[in-house]
Amino acid sequence: MPCGDTVAEEEVAPKVEEVSFAGSLTGTFDSIVAKLSQVPFYEVTKGDNEVTAIHVESRNVKKQPFLFYIIKIKQEGLVLTYSIIPNTSDRLRRVTVLKNLASVLALLSPDFKIDEQKFFQYMDSAITDLLSGMSESYSALFNKYDALLLEYSELRKLLNELSASNRNLSLQASQLSEENKQLKAQLEELQTYSDEALMAMVEDWLEVHDSTIDIGEFAKAYKIPEPRVEQILDKMVSLGYLELKG
Repeated sequence: MPCGDTVAEEEVAPKVEEVSFAGSLTGTFDSIVAKLSQVPFYEVTKGDNEVTAIHVESRNVKKQPFLFYIIKIKQEGLVLTYSIIPNTSDRLRRVTVLKNLASVLALLSPDFKIDEQKFFQYMDSAITDLLSGMSESYSALFNKYDALLLEYSELRKLLNELSASNRNLSLQASQLSEENKQLKAQLEELQTYSDEALMAMVEDWLEVHDSTIDIGEFAKAYKIPEPRVEQILDKMVSLGYLELKG
């Protein structure tokens, strides 16, 4: 090799795989965003008819995402995209990412429901594929898989309980809101003056202010709409209680 020549180091890029699962959005995208935002390592964005959650597990020397997975929640399903580091186990990475997806699905329940039959069939196939290429005994790995399914079921049960509690709180909040509206209406009714009361107030005002009245000041002082003040003044003029001065 001639002196002074250098060899550029080839950049290693991860392999990227993508898989789609059917499902249905039973809640709102806003509720999906709110739940995913509770997990600190997810970068969550809301787009047109979809919510994207990104977890960057590691970056390369250029600070670009290297090991990562992306979950896109849509109206009728989700798309899972994940990277695999070269010279590592594709099968193990696949199962690891599916485990993380299962945790996310438990978190999103009941606002998003995946086609569980197809999802578990895919997970079962991925685990079977992993078992076929590992030296660890099948029973040991199956126990781990069984524990994962149990954890998923427990998380779903807990989230269902929390959802029920949240519905109760929402009902109570709705009832309190209705009571507040009723109290507000009663207060407004108490603050509404009759024509006779308003005319008496105007007469008192005129005595104090040298027989003159500024509609804006009067309305502000008694918290009465100016059109209402003008209405009562017109009535008092028509009844001969007041006389306009030019």
